[in-house]
Amino acid sequence: MKKISRFLDTASTQSFSILGVSGTRALLGFVGFMYYASQYGDRSYLFGPDSVLPWREFVSQLQDNGTFSLYAFSNSEAWFQIVFHLGMLTALAVTCGVGGRLVLALHWVLLWSIYQRQPVLLDGGDNLAYVVIPMLLLTRCYGRLSFSTGVARKVSRRMPSMVKALSHPLHNLGILAIAAQICLVYVVSGLYKVQGKVWQDGTALFYVLRLSEFELPGVSELVYQNEFLVFLGTYSTTIFLVYFPLGILVPRLRPWAALASMSFHLAIGVFMGLTSFALTMMACDLIFLSGALDTALKRCSSLFRRLRSSDARERQSVVVPVSPPPAAQSQPRPATVSSDG
Repeated sequence: MKKISRFLDTASTQSFSILGVSGTRALLGFVGFMYYASQYGDRSYLFGPDSVLPWREFVSQLQDNGTFSLYAFSNSEAWFQIVFHLGMLTALAVTCGVGGRLVLALHWVLLWSIYQRQPVLLDGGDNLAYVVIPMLLLTRCYGRLSFSTGVARKVSRRMPSMVKALSHPLHNLGILAIAAQICLVYVVSGLYKVQGKVWQDGTALFYVLRLSEFELPGVSELVYQNEFLVFLGTYSTTIFLVYFPLGILVPRLRPWAALASMSFHLAIGVFMGLTSFALTMMACDLIFLSGALDTALKRCSSLFRRLRSSDARERQSVVVPVSPPPAAQSQPRPATVSSDG
């Protein structure tokens, strides 16, 4: 009981995982920016008014789904270009940490809009981004890895003390919500796989890597032709997904579980080509690595300061020989003229 009360007191007066959640914000912004950049050359063909999905059909789909998109407000080419480039610049601003929560909320609206415009290009990372970005609005995700303009500091000074006191618990609530969402994704995915026959007999990886959508030419064959790798990859995936939350609950295992998760999704991004999904999951895993990243940055900065100080001492210890000034040469005296005639 004392530990719980102590934890609640700390959670109401101190913000946790600021570096990790700042990395989550930056990486999610980068995923959005790369989505715009990767489709930039074909933007009119994919998202424009006269794209492969005609504008009227797109608006009809939105009405059937009961959702919205900024691209549905007008079918003019100028409006499309404005919204598209605004979304690209907003994603870049979120990546660099400019604009604060207002820009982050705008990024969510613009990202939702372009994802709804062409759903066939999505790989699953969009679903997690829809849920996580509103949670980031509760957190101090601009506390690190951002460019401060001083506006937020001026606004915070004018806020009532009661509102300032809520910043810490709201931040920690957002962190807890993101962590619970990630654990839920892992557990549901793991339990779903356990019920499948190909996952039970250890052959699921064989069938997955043979699909043309998820095949990496020249590499996938080396994996699915090896029975041991297929067996190991199938069962280790299931075990990892089901028991990931247990590793997060143990503080000593938390960094290792997060690193294992990032390695797992890195492999998904490379072998299966689900880059957006993999980077989105890795971005959310950063909240579990905040303490380890903070320690690593402190050690790197300490090592850098030591190297600089030792280099400065070496420069001071080097004595530069100074050559003595040349001896003054005696000039000949002028001859005196005698006054005797």
